[in-house]
Amino acid sequence: MKIFNTLSRTKEEFKPLQDGQVSMYVCGPTVYNFIHIGNARPMIVFDTVRRYFEYKGYKVNYVSNFTDVDDKIIKAANEEGVESSVISERFIRECLTDMKGMNIMPATKNPKATEEIDGMIQMVQTLIDKGHAYVAKDGTVYFRVKSDPNYGKLSHKNMDDLESAFTERTLKVSGEDQKEDPNDFVLWKPKKEGEPFWTSPWCEGRPGWHIECSVMSKKYLGTTIDIHAGGEDLVFPHHENEIAQSECANGVPFANYWMHNAFLNIDGTKMSKSLGNFRTVREISEHYDLQVLRLFMLSAQYRSPLNFSADMMESAKASLERIRTASENQRSVMENGADGAMTEEEAKNAALLKDYTAKFETAMDDDFNTADAVSAVFELVRFSNSTVKADSTKEYAKTVFDVMEKLCGVLGIITETRKEMLDSDIEAMIQARQDARKAKNFAEADRIRNELLEKGIILEDTREGVKWKRA
Repeated sequence: MKIFNTLSRTKEEFKPLQDGQVSMYVCGPTVYNFIHIGNARPMIVFDTVRRYFEYKGYKVNYVSNFTDVDDKIIKAANEEGVESSVISERFIRECLTDMKGMNIMPATKNPKATEEIDGMIQMVQTLIDKGHAYVAKDGTVYFRVKSDPNYGKLSHKNMDDLESAFTERTLKVSGEDQKEDPNDFVLWKPKKEGEPFWTSPWCEGRPGWHIECSVMSKKYLGTTIDIHAGGEDLVFPHHENEIAQSECANGVPFANYWMHNAFLNIDGTKMSKSLGNFRTVREISEHYDLQVLRLFMLSAQYRSPLNFSADMMESAKASLERIRTASENQRSVMENGADGAMTEEEAKNAALLKDYTAKFETAMDDDFNTADAVSAVFELVRFSNSTVKADSTKEYAKTVFDVMEKLCGVLGIITETRKEMLDSDIEAMIQARQDARKAKNFAEADRIRNELLEKGIILEDTREGVKWKRA
């Protein structure tokens, strides 16, 4: 199995730190709003990577964080007149709902930044003690970039390039005059009025963004991990800074493999709120089964740019229907087909199934090329449609079904068509959810909402009450 390592810019043979085990950290979202489809791509991509490792027999320790303290969260909280934790907890719940709709497997651990402050303070102090960080006069703690001779190794930037890029900015940004070097970055910053804060040896304040992931990765996976992953927008400065502070604090390599998915565009243009082309996963779920979004995301190799459009989604929808139609036919024959052993022709066809599995595995072994893996699945769909007939044996239909289920399972594609619920059943579940919310049993309320979403029922909480519609 080969992985393109951003660190070396080459495909490398995967060799785990421990035989049969994979430690994997994926940077999660900042929870100030519903997740957007740009967030969805790494979620789907690296969930599929995890699934393939497990398919190959590895035990995967998969950690993905929630950044639950941030300027955007604080801004949203101030606008609503609530504590920032109200915003973050709300959108963590909504994020988990959307992730379930996309069939993202639950992480081994979803740490929250606010629950790991003590570890962050300890790592910052270690960096100060080792001479890699310093305290400014207002209590801000900065990482001393020039203390790390390897800084820039992930993004392949050198210090001269970085210094020229910072020259103009340093004259305009508050606090830059406290830095020894314009490239130094914040590890801890003082509180501002109306912001959450924690007590530290340097000042009352909160951590910088980059230190969060270094601490959470170390706590839940170890000082050196197999894979660190995220979107390509995180290569610099986030992941570069993670490497610097982690390796300077711990004295060992941070991650052996760095994986980054390419950008997602909307109708050929970068997604942006200012351009009016910003799309949340929740909005997409109002028009499509989120399995359609998942199949769309996997239609390209993860390092290739991907363009989201209505035409592409309609194509993915039709493709998902083809898979499900083939699966329905297999299930029907498994129930109603001929009893007894496979015929001689069926036995020969069953022997050919290994070729489709081999094509699928070859694609996935080559840096998780889901585009080619999906193609292999559709070759199998065509084969199934031509060989699984009403008079086929149950045994043959089951053999084809098992192979297709296994490969679709790696991709996280659910082959079973959802059955429509009666309106009365939907209304009853909505009432049960409302009762749970009144009782402040938010876990049960979320469970009911997730169950409805899985059945294709979209809920919208409005001032006039709960509205629903079918996806």
